[in-house]
Amino acid sequence: MSKVSKITVKLVKSMNGTTEKVKSNVRGLGLRKIGQTSELENTPSVRGMIKKIIHMLEVQE
Repeated sequence: MSKVSKITVKLVKSMNGTTEKVKSNVRGLGLRKIGQTSELENTPSVRGMIKKIIHMLEVQE
């Protein structure tokens, strides 16, 4: 049984004026409000979502 690593992401910028794709990425990461954090598994799909909106997030491994 391998231990799955976790990534903590925090939304630090507003979604106002962003495209629908960006908004769906933010929602897909489990974030709704500025300052909200979400703990996610470190998988390639999650990494890809984070990469698309890295300018709006704080990421901790």
